[in-house]
Amino acid sequence: MGVSGTGKTTIARLLATRLGIPFADADDFHPPANVAKMSSGAPLDDSDRGPWLTAVGRWLHDRCTTGTGAVVACSALKRRYRDILHASAPSVFFLLLTASREQLIERMTHRHDHYMPLSLLDSQLAALEPLQPTERGAILSADRTADNVAETAAALVREATGTPQPE
Repeated sequence: MGVSGTGKTTIARLLATRLGIPFADADDFHPPANVAKMSSGAPLDDSDRGPWLTAVGRWLHDRCTTGTGAVVACSALKRRYRDILHASAPSVFFLLLTASREQLIERMTHRHDHYMPLSLLDSQLAALEPLQPTERGAILSADRTADNVAETAAALVREATGTPQPE
């Protein structure tokens, strides 16, 4: 989880591979109206996010019910959004990726395959509610290589879930 430009999708893909479990990008669950709104530079509001978070939560729930587990890259900026995901998948473990505003701007400026405009970064930073002590998760700085962050993330998830390190 985290604001745009932290490397959520890259890290989540690497993490899913390391853990041997399914991956999804929550951006793929947005309806076309949400994508159009963000592409135009308008931030989503809670009424836009509700159905989207429900769909992401349902996907997580289905993977947890079958016992596979899953990794999903999702902004989940506010506690109430994470509560929706937690209600769907009570064993969820959140990894909040952080980076400096300057790093985020640099990353977002150089990517060309994403609809999230740089103009929405400040609204995301303002909306971000850090993980609370009552939430199951960890905060990771994304200022290292993606492989390094993913390896640290995998170790944290394995520790939290009691999953042994592969040999």
